[in-house]
Amino acid sequence: MPSPNTSPRTSLTGLMLVAPALAVVILLFVVPLASSVTGSFATPEGPGFGNFRKAFELYWTDMVFSAVIILISTALIVLIAVAIAGYLTLGNNPLAVAALRWLYRWPLFVPFIVVGQILRTFLAKNGLMNSLLVNADLLSPLQAVSFLDWRGIVIAFVWKQMPFVTLLTAGAMASLDRSTIEAARNLGASRLRILLEIVVPQVASTLLVGAVLSLVTMMSVLSVPLMINAQSPTMITADMAFRINSYGDYGVANALGLLSLAFTGAVAWIYLRQTMKENAR
Repeated sequence: MPSPNTSPRTSLTGLMLVAPALAVVILLFVVPLASSVTGSFATPEGPGFGNFRKAFELYWTDMVFSAVIILISTALIVLIAVAIAGYLTLGNNPLAVAALRWLYRWPLFVPFIVVGQILRTFLAKNGLMNSLLVNADLLSPLQAVSFLDWRGIVIAFVWKQMPFVTLLTAGAMASLDRSTIEAARNLGASRLRILLEIVVPQVASTLLVGAVLSLVTMMSVLSVPLMINAQSPTMITADMAFRINSYGDYGVANALGLLSLAFTGAVAWIYLRQTMKENAR
């Protein structure tokens, strides 16, 4: 409620300032989301769960595949981000720290579609990776295998999202009180022990934010599974595009989208619940 000292003119001015942003949110998020939710229950026979039954019958394997790929990628992103951010915080070689700080951020500026094209060229059976191994006599041409499958998707997701989580984590680690770290060093603790027992617990909330945001981002990517893993099973996003482009079946596509939203929503709920517990302490 407005305070007694707030004039109607001031309230109107504030509403006018907020109105454009509010209109954008409603038109570009709320309305499409509501249309997708209602469309997922719309069938030729009337409202019902037919689209969801069809989605489970046709794409249950792809749903499991998508969840596994996303969870594996998220876990690897967190591990690598902790390793890089930990070395940036605890490393003793200034040259190595500076080089690593400069190199790890590059994928931040590469779009997902470019990532898919780069790794399609790099990970193919006759791609750059196998060519380098063959030329180095580490692999024979007959031993070369293609990584354009689930492994390629994981590599693409980790390579693209790892810098984002690392940037958040390294910033959180840099803001920590160095006295506890120096005290642990004086007592003879190794860098690995300092990282795992002192540093990581203090930046766990930031790390969790990065993991959740990366998971949601990866769940929405279409270009990478289409360009790297064209065979079945594949990601739900590719199935949604296939239903729309091949059959004009927006009902099943909306159902798959709602299931994806439920998955990311469950992860977000776990994060919010953990955050509320920490704030309540």
